Amino acid sequence: MIAEEMVVACCTDLAGKVRGKGFPASQFEKRMKRGVGWTPTNVQLTCFDTIGESPFGSLGDLVIIPDEGARVRVELGDLVPVEHFALSDIRHTDGRPWEFCTRSILKSALDRLNLVSGLTLFGAFEHEFQMRSAASLIGEAYTLNGFRLERRLAESVVAAMRTAGLEPDTFMKEFGAGQYEVTMGPSRGVAIADQSTILRELVRLVAGALGKEVTFTPIRDPAGVGNGVHIHLSFLNSEKPATWDPNGKHELTKTAGQFIAGILKYLDAIVAITAPSVVSYLRLTPHRWSAAFNNLGFRDREASVRICPVSDLSDISKAAQFNFEFRAADATASPHLQLAAIVHAGVQGIEEELPIPDATTEDLSLLDPSTLAARGHVRLPKSLPEALDHFVGNSTVTGWFPAGFADTYAKHKECEMAFLEGKPQQEICSLYERVY
Repeated sequence: MIAEEMVVACCTDLAGKVRGKGFPASQFEKRMKRGVGWTPTNVQLTCFDTIGESPFGSLGDLVIIPDEGARVRVELGDLVPVEHFALSDIRHTDGRPWEFCTRSILKSALDRLNLVSGLTLFGAFEHEFQMRSAASLIGEAYTLNGFRLERRLAESVVAAMRTAGLEPDTFMKEFGAGQYEVTMGPSRGVAIADQSTILRELVRLVAGALGKEVTFTPIRDPAGVGNGVHIHLSFLNSEKPATWDPNGKHELTKTAGQFIAGILKYLDAIVAITAPSVVSYLRLTPHRWSAAFNNLGFRDREASVRICPVSDLSDISKAAQFNFEFRAADATASPHLQLAAIVHAGVQGIEEELPIPDATTEDLSLLDPSTLAARGHVRLPKSLPEALDHFVGNSTVTGWFPAGFADTYAKHKECEMAFLEGKPQQEICSLYERVY
């Protein structure tokens, strides 16, 4: 059949979906200059394809400008169409960044980090996902046979990652039914979120080519395990690692410690962005190896921020290995918005010169509220409405974002919740499983 290759200029949106518009690949250079048309009210498309109340209505025009540095072209072969897309910036027709472009919001946050600290962000996202049609086999958690069941998927994903310019790291059978985890090497700045987005799309691409369906939903079954996003972060100063201080508290540099303190101080307000679905809050509960409190943990997988281990056996220096991990996140969010919120919170901590927090070494769910408060800990919001209240009610946090963003974001999420109103919990889980 006759065909002409096309490329999609796309971006992540408030629903964490990747949306965009295709054009002939032969026009790529032209489209980098003039873009492709886009509509402002598209920002209010929810994950269920309903449209929240929009400040734009039917008015306005924008352009999506594809970024050559975030261009992906992968040939899987076997009569599968070439996968070709480019992550992009949304701009006004006069070239100004659009205030609601998630990638531009992240770039502003990273500029703030560099201005305040002189540092460059360095990191990577880890993703957990599940095979939708997989039988619930007993005894396969972390096993060789569990890996063997999806070896073809794993090897094709790794090949696609390398072709797309991502550095493959690990692929493993996880604890849950049909659950796997894929990780990659770190990158710098906006590429951290770009590569997270690319990885999710590559997993979906390969799975579809193999006749399978995957889901990155936070939780499929209220009684089951969840799928998290773990965001590993560190800093570079003129290409040199700048997170580890052998004499610092928890071996953190002062700046890194203040950055983490800022994340923890504002976490109850930013979790509406980092874990933004109704079912996110079924996962963010104690004893699910996710996060339920605004605590720093030393190698504790129940902490919201975890100081990660380093290996004396590695050929990589300790300073280069040393990083911390943000765990109160999932794949219903835009990686660009997630990272922007985390960076803004961290920079706020640097500006406020917050003290480096103590690391918890106990089960915080066993402590009463007064003891938690005395130690500076709070229970994270237990529902999306509660999380949104914390977000819109915190003027410091809403001030990090463009004018009108907080109100528009809240209306977006209210529309998402309205679609689910009256539905039983298991049906809600099933709906999120389908759309993510």
